[in-house]
Amino acid sequence: MGSRYPQLIFGEHARRRQGEAVRSGAWSIDGDPGPQDLTERELALIRGAFQFHLGTVTPHGWPYVQYRSGPRGFLRHLGARTLGFADHRGNQQYASVGNIESTGRVALYLADLPRRQRLKVFGTAAVVDEADDPALLDRLRTLDDGSLVGATCERSILIEVEAFDWNCARSLVPQYTEDQVRRRVQPYIDEIAALQAEIARLREG
Repeated sequence: MGSRYPQLIFGEHARRRQGEAVRSGAWSIDGDPGPQDLTERELALIRGAFQFHLGTVTPHGWPYVQYRSGPRGFLRHLGARTLGFADHRGNQQYASVGNIESTGRVALYLADLPRRQRLKVFGTAAVVDEADDPALLDRLRTLDDGSLVGATCERSILIEVEAFDWNCARSLVPQYTEDQVRRRVQPYIDEIAALQAEIARLREG
């Protein structure tokens, strides 16, 4: 199945600038292949994500972007093209929630910075309040290892994926979390400690 990304993203002006590149290259705009199915490549990045940016559209047509984070795996794959996450209490602006209820269109930007991989996901979203489906919220805030999302969660966000695209990594700067750095340097720390212990033993002898 082809990519639906060009049909959703490229308008008249973008297509005019791209010219023949659209018609002959990767961005074929002939027909609409329908929603894209997630493969294991996309799911691997999604399941490993501990953060992403969520783009929505205001009723006035303006883009709105918020940051979402949680324990690794808090963005769940619920089967087929459905993703979901437990939305926790924020600053009480409810802008993203309101935008979803108004237009339903969302875009997710996910990045694995150490590996220089990034993925754009487009879909239609729905808000499900805890009072309307407490079991769904419990499912979303319970991770695969049985642990819970620590923040106070108020609602579920469900996303039906329409399209996705892997971004070029050329300009992506690798960044590492404290835990990732610790894992990389721990062997050297252990080796230094062992050498220091050996030096101390030799001095005592």
